[in-house]
Amino acid sequence: MDLDALGESPVGQLVPIALPPSGMSGEATRYWAFVPDALPNEPRLGLASLDVSTRAAMAVARLDQAMAQLPNPGLLLRPIIRREAVSTSALEGTYAAYDEVLEADFLEESQMSAPQREIQNFVRAVEVAPELLKTRPISRGVLGRLQKIIVRETAGDTYEAGDLRKKQVYVGSRGGDISRARFVPPPPGQYLEDGVSSWEKWLNTNSRVPVVVRMALAHYQFETLHPFNDGNGRLGRLVAVLQLLEDGVLKMPVLNISPWLERRRDDYIDGLLAVSKTGRFDVWIEFFSTAVLEQAEEGVQTISELLEFREKTIGRLRGDNVRGSALQIVEGLIGYPVIDVPTARRLTGKTFQAANNAIGNLVEYGILREVTGKQTNRLFACVDVLNIISRGRHR
Repeated sequence: MDLDALGESPVGQLVPIALPPSGMSGEATRYWAFVPDALPNEPRLGLASLDVSTRAAMAVARLDQAMAQLPNPGLLLRPIIRREAVSTSALEGTYAAYDEVLEADFLEESQMSAPQREIQNFVRAVEVAPELLKTRPISRGVLGRLQKIIVRETAGDTYEAGDLRKKQVYVGSRGGDISRARFVPPPPGQYLEDGVSSWEKWLNTNSRVPVVVRMALAHYQFETLHPFNDGNGRLGRLVAVLQLLEDGVLKMPVLNISPWLERRRDDYIDGLLAVSKTGRFDVWIEFFSTAVLEQAEEGVQTISELLEFREKTIGRLRGDNVRGSALQIVEGLIGYPVIDVPTARRLTGKTFQAANNAIGNLVEYGILREVTGKQTNRLFACVDVLNIISRGRHR
């Protein structure tokens, strides 16, 4: 950790810490932790950060409008959440391909790989979060519930899951030596308790600060506090999207910021640390607002491409006098780009045999492809839809 720079920080202070004795010496390890000041109530924005944060807010509004035009917007929410889950988990070192995450929905938990299970935890947290916000604001209690879901049955699933951490943690250490850590967040106890309380109060009383600016500042502070033993990055990025829901800017959690951050992982991590060193909130706000802007615009483009795929595919089938269940399944493919026969049966309301025949028809047309190679429990993928959604991740 850069003690010289952080010792001169205009937005926080270094405090001494002592880690429990370890090794043969039996002596405590003494070092320093960074404690951020409370967030500013009236952040000073440069022209660039003001411009991009304003445009980002307008882009999010357009994304919400695009979702509202869908006949069944909840259908598209499913693949969007899973795409975010893939990238936010990758930022923390958990990797799975997008189609593997979609396939996990059709597996028993015992059949999933460890990355699939961990990513499914995040999916569940995103699905639960909007329900929690219907009765309470973003708060320590809500975060505890979500963090507990995120770390379920992982190494972070300890008796402390859902509670503020009770031990010192540090970030980016090679070899486990705190002196080589990239960053050491506040120690547990009063510093952390006060920091989280201040963050929560700021989050829920600063409605005059534009929402995208609030997202950027709240995300910096949350990651700097690092309040839980595990899952802070994933939870912090989820909170940013939940702020849009709480403000009514978005009706559903359809903004994927993690794919953009994943492509710029080093800049993202460096940007967070740079705020603590320099106090330059405006630079960070510009960076984070750009993520929101570009991902909101990409979301609108993805919706447009998915609707175009659906219209062209249905038109092609109707031109060949294909009717009934096959068309209903195509309608549902933007939500289920990986599908099995029981799901097709549920979407169509028809018999198993009718759904199976319709899927076979779509395979013959090249719209679906069987991906398991099995005779039973088969899964079928719509490569066109997968490509549209995955393409955005790599733009």
